[in-house]
Amino acid sequence: MKIAMLSDLHDGAAEAYLPERLTKASLHDSLQDCRGCPLWEHATQAVPGEGRKSSRVMLVGEQPGDREDIDGRPFVGPAGRLLDEALEQAGIDRESAFVTNAVKHFKWEPRGKRRLHQKPNRSEVEACGPWLAGEIEYVRPDFLVLLGSTAAQAVLGSDVRVTRIRGEVLTDTPLAAHVMATVHPSSILRTRDGDRHDAMEAFVDDLRQVARLVSASRSR
Repeated sequence: MKIAMLSDLHDGAAEAYLPERLTKASLHDSLQDCRGCPLWEHATQAVPGEGRKSSRVMLVGEQPGDREDIDGRPFVGPAGRLLDEALEQAGIDRESAFVTNAVKHFKWEPRGKRRLHQKPNRSEVEACGPWLAGEIEYVRPDFLVLLGSTAAQAVLGSDVRVTRIRGEVLTDTPLAAHVMATVHPSSILRTRDGDRHDAMEAFVDDLRQVARLVSASRSR
């Protein structure tokens, strides 16, 4: 498995819009001007990552959803509420983590008055790579948690299947000391009611593994 280098992520159409100096403000402001792929045309706004520069844990999802597109913040819709619950159960304070997405604009299709999520394609993910690279350079996390296939494939390659590597901790990688892939919380919301509890428990177990590694690294 070949983990992307920061230079690999930078090799995307959005590179031209990345600020020279990476700060929270410059990343936020420059992102709103990004025209690296066509997704900006139908989105309300670009949604930057959120969290502290000193965050040891970075969580990367797929893209903003309807609520995130309106509010301009990542993981504030139904999947975000489930993520918050899972993080709390795992012992990870969301306020101490950096939360973002591999793609910064909401891709959707109209269905009556609703806007339904569409999965971003490979070219859109690659175009947006420089923004993820910029956030990783800005935060410099020790633990990179990839939520779902889009985030995992953005970092680990298009052939990666989360079902095969879920929960496996990759160490000493070019992007962070530890990288782990797990499911996206939206997949749990789509699970049948009878199976949802088990799906949630498995997700929390993955995050607990991250919490244990964070705790162990602090005690060294």
